[in-house]
Amino acid sequence: MEQQTNLPGRRRFIKDAAAIAALGAVGTGMLLKSCGDGRPKAVVPVFKDQAPDGKVLKAGLIGCGGRGTGAAINFLDAGPNLEVVALGDVMQERLDRCRRQLKERRNVEIADEKCFTGFEAYQKVIDSGVDVILEATPPYFRPTHFDAAVRARKHVFIEKPVAVDPVGARSIMASARMADTAGLKVVTGTQRRHQRDYVTTFEQVKSGAIGVPTGANCYWNQSQLWFVERQPGWTDMEAMLRDWVNWRWLSGDHIIEQHIHNYDVIHWFTGKHPVKATGFGGRHRRRTGDLYDFFSVDFVFDDGMHMHSMCRQIDGCANNVSEVLVGTKGRTNCVNTIEDIDGNVIWKYDYPLDENGQPSPQAMVSAQDQEIINLVTAIRNDTPLNEAEECAISTMVGIMGRVSSYTGREVTYEEMMNSSMRLGPQKLAFGPVDIEKVIPVPGTPA
Repeated sequence: MEQQTNLPGRRRFIKDAAAIAALGAVGTGMLLKSCGDGRPKAVVPVFKDQAPDGKVLKAGLIGCGGRGTGAAINFLDAGPNLEVVALGDVMQERLDRCRRQLKERRNVEIADEKCFTGFEAYQKVIDSGVDVILEATPPYFRPTHFDAAVRARKHVFIEKPVAVDPVGARSIMASARMADTAGLKVVTGTQRRHQRDYVTTFEQVKSGAIGVPTGANCYWNQSQLWFVERQPGWTDMEAMLRDWVNWRWLSGDHIIEQHIHNYDVIHWFTGKHPVKATGFGGRHRRRTGDLYDFFSVDFVFDDGMHMHSMCRQIDGCANNVSEVLVGTKGRTNCVNTIEDIDGNVIWKYDYPLDENGQPSPQAMVSAQDQEIINLVTAIRNDTPLNEAEECAISTMVGIMGRVSSYTGREVTYEEMMNSSMRLGPQKLAFGPVDIEKVIPVPGTPA
């Protein structure tokens, strides 16, 4: 089952958060104008294809794997006068590979004295004279790294999910409020809030296109994800770090690590989160780690609305990555289509034309590029942008579903906000990892 330690719960979190900030997190939602009939009219934001020019912004990357390297390139491509000047990773070979790819792909050379390895590399990157932190480590490390970056007054891009347990999620919430107080800009890697078709559909929904939301479904069903089998000579820690996406304490399980994209869309479109969850799941195919292969969760909101959540990582099955939101007047797939109550399409997103003159999602600026463009734009224009608390809430929704599925119990959001559960070892070092390596079995024996 989930590991727990006696750490401060919700009451302490609220007290600490109030002490460090009086402001809430600032999201990316746009203002709505009023129509003549009193209904709000959708005001579609205009995203820039590149961030505006300005003084040089220097970024440091923490976590030099594939996604981290991608984030560094996204940053370099986001606009003029942007530099990546420091790298940090626990493992030397990952840092070396990232360093080599930056040179090959963008002709960027990182000085030897700005390359740091080991479990304390994150702090050395933060202290290296950078303006922006790109945080792309396994999710377990993100609350600690985000807290350190905010305390050092750095703007941050932090990948999703932002935590793997309730203690970490609450830490992110507190740091997010401190970032607001300091005027820092923070973007999280949930992508959809910066994807032009999703954002335009969101504005249509907020203007009343589907009426009042009454139900939702979200899915992330795909084939098996990558894995790394343990090799002779590797310690527990090295084996887990190389295979991090398959270990609960490092990834949070795929109900959080991947499915958060879908949870965050429903959270964003409805403006609220579920208050309780009842789920189940299991493991049949996975070759490494301690995760489940599939989850199915019934979430309930405070007004009685239900959301069915389904995620799976097994080869040879029907795949589906999507969201559906149903309202009193119609429904939407959240990305590009709205239907009326009878199923007639009443609105579709107008995609730009590709090189063949055909409307195509691929002709848009990618969401991974756009989120960094928007971060740099907010920094240079000094406009509010802080998604950390919203992402922490969506992460907590995933944690709630995971705990319910592992235990078979109904689990509430309030319970998670009060929980002292913290995953991971007591000490970070190469060698044995002192955690229970078991697959959760819900319920009681027959």
